[in-house]
Amino acid sequence: MSPASVDVHPEDTLLEENEERTMIDPTSKDDPKFKELVKVLIDWVNDVLVEERIIVKQLEEDLYDGQVLQKLLEKLAGCKLNVAEVTQSEVGQRQKLQTVLEAVHGLLRPHGWALQWTVDAIHGKNLVAILHLLVALAMHFRAPIRLPEHVSVQVVVVRKREGLLHSSHITEELTTTTEMMMGRFERDAFDTLFDHAPDKLSVVKKFADGVYLVLLMGLLEDYFVPLHNFYLTPDSFDQKVHNVAFAFELMLDGGLKTPKARPEDVVNLDLKSTLRVLYNLFTKYKNLE
Repeated sequence: MSPASVDVHPEDTLLEENEERTMIDPTSKDDPKFKELVKVLIDWVNDVLVEERIIVKQLEEDLYDGQVLQKLLEKLAGCKLNVAEVTQSEVGQRQKLQTVLEAVHGLLRPHGWALQWTVDAIHGKNLVAILHLLVALAMHFRAPIRLPEHVSVQVVVVRKREGLLHSSHITEELTTTTEMMMGRFERDAFDTLFDHAPDKLSVVKKFADGVYLVLLMGLLEDYFVPLHNFYLTPDSFDQKVHNVAFAFELMLDGGLKTPKARPEDVVNLDLKSTLRVLYNLFTKYKNLE
């Protein structure tokens, strides 16, 4: 701890003795990967809530009172929370946040998520806590987005001691790799296969636009796929995602389990995700004559 040498908010000077407050170091906010993470999450929240006519512009200012988080969770989980629709008082906001976060914890805790946020942090407009929460929700609900990997920020911790403000810096990891965040770190037979054949796998690039996957499902299930259902010559990311997602639907119709990979992973040439899809096809149809 050393006397504060960073810019602090005026309210920080009102800290009680031994009380502390955290904030993101301004230099971290200028990091391109951090900016990308914030933008991707804002765009995702707005896409989910488009029918609610809710537009989020600034995460810490728009999510702290629980109103947007309530609508987001209800939309993602397909549930209705027993909370007041509009809460103006701080007590009411905290009660709503408590209810929303308890519901979130009920969904995430069984899957081993580290709960790196609290009611106080969210209501206190702690951007790091809000980002942790949104990243966890996006991964849990398999959001159709690609989060930048290995995003970290420097967090300044300001504490009042003997009437003086003292600061320290800690590094906070917001994202790791998509595979780790999705919880796909349990090794299985496929991982062993992948480990032993990394030099022969460039072929997966042929499946990145989804066309081969769609046509392959038609061949394996012995039916013709109408050309108006997919893009035969996709020329944009969204069209490729559409194709792969459509191929996944055909796989489900064919009795396969929901792929662990997301369509975006395949389009983004994620080697392991694509090979898992192909491996599942091989496992099911290997005895087909």
